[in-house]
Amino acid sequence: KKDIPAVNFIIHEIHCRRNIEICPYCSDSIPKSEMKNHIESEHVQVTCKCRMKMESSLLKDHEASSCPLRPVLCQFCDIQLAFNKLQEHELYCGARTEPCGRCGCHVLLKELKEHPRVCG
Repeated sequence: KKDIPAVNFIIHEIHCRRNIEICPYCSDSIPKSEMKNHIESEHVQVTCKCRMKMESSLLKDHEASSCPLRPVLCQFCDIQLAFNKLQEHELYCGARTEPCGRCGCHVLLKELKEHPRVCG
């Protein structure tokens, strides 16, 4: 799957047929001696803590960006919780109030960033 100088093509083709396999899952060219390890490390099915099944090579990205159980921080209290619990928690947490240091009014945490524009 690469450009080879014409003078080397026959020798290269013999070498490849003897030493290289195409992975049936990802179509990458893999040395025959490493194919078993490649399949076991990249393509074996694993189960995430959210019970979703996927290839092991996809697990890290899934856990970082799309797993419903990935840890995230609440924007109001910096408590770490699961992503699937974040919306419900932030609705409650953002409805708490704190007194404004300038005007003394109690302000909802979710409106605290906007408050300085309308404060006193």
